[in-house]
Amino acid sequence: MKTKLIIEQHFHGAFGINFNDCSVDDVLELSKEIVKYGIGGIFPTLATDSVENIKKQVEIIKQAAGLQTPKMAKILGVHLEGIFLNPEKKGIHDQSLFLKPSVDNYKLIEDDFIKILTYAPELDEEYSLAKYLLTKDVKIQAGHCVGGDLSYCDGATHLFNAMSGIVQRGTSTALTALTDDSIFTEIIADGVHVSDSIIRLVFKVKPQDKIILVSDSLPITKSNLKQMEFAGETIYFDGEKATSKEGTIAGSTKLLPDIIKRLGLMGLFKPQLIENVYKYHNINLDGEVVWDENFNIINVIR
Repeated sequence: MKTKLIIEQHFHGAFGINFNDCSVDDVLELSKEIVKYGIGGIFPTLATDSVENIKKQVEIIKQAAGLQTPKMAKILGVHLEGIFLNPEKKGIHDQSLFLKPSVDNYKLIEDDFIKILTYAPELDEEYSLAKYLLTKDVKIQAGHCVGGDLSYCDGATHLFNAMSGIVQRGTSTALTALTDDSIFTEIIADGVHVSDSIIRLVFKVKPQDKIILVSDSLPITKSNLKQMEFAGETIYFDGEKATSKEGTIAGSTKLLPDIIKRLGLMGLFKPQLIENVYKYHNINLDGEVVWDENFNIINVIR
């Protein structure tokens, strides 16, 4: 089987490299190393941090993008997951650093290299920030939130995780994301973040061209680390999942090719699931990944 190159649109790091505190050289090294896994494009994802550090890290990632060679996975822009989230669904994020979603607060960190914003739409008064971002080249995704009105959202961040779930009356984030066919939905199908039953539900209910596979990969992925500092918390890796001291799941410890293999062995994978993110961002990358019958990568052609 051949597919397009994989694109990671929700990706906090790997190989011990954390996009929230990395250098330009770190970003370049990661983008070079990741290619052997069939990953041709990445959206480095920043967790909640201070305004000053977010601006600093966006600039570092942007500088790295300008220094890349053809042998590296293309840096496609920054996914800003942090600061405009709902404390009720904070997950591993540091709520002391949250800001109210507003145009003025967004302008504190605004940069044309931010291409995806995860935020809590219910906190956006009169959807002023969403309306502002409609004039920019930014995908708006509902995440770490409870609101069910996703009228101004392009997508939903890691469906079912850190959001209000399915309800039998009224509305919720997950219910709207699942049933509104105009919304793209990220899903972390690593077997940890959602059950296999939920994965099968999503694949039955959601149009196949609106599902975006993501890893939400932590810096601890593909490293020898058993614990690390991330988003102001000490994260512990037990060999299967990474959690805070309190047991909150912090993110995935698998890269997207590992997740694709898992879906393939479940009988759920189709090449379209890789192509969807290309459509979502109107991206074109040259190259392909060659897989064997057990969904192992046997060649990466670029």
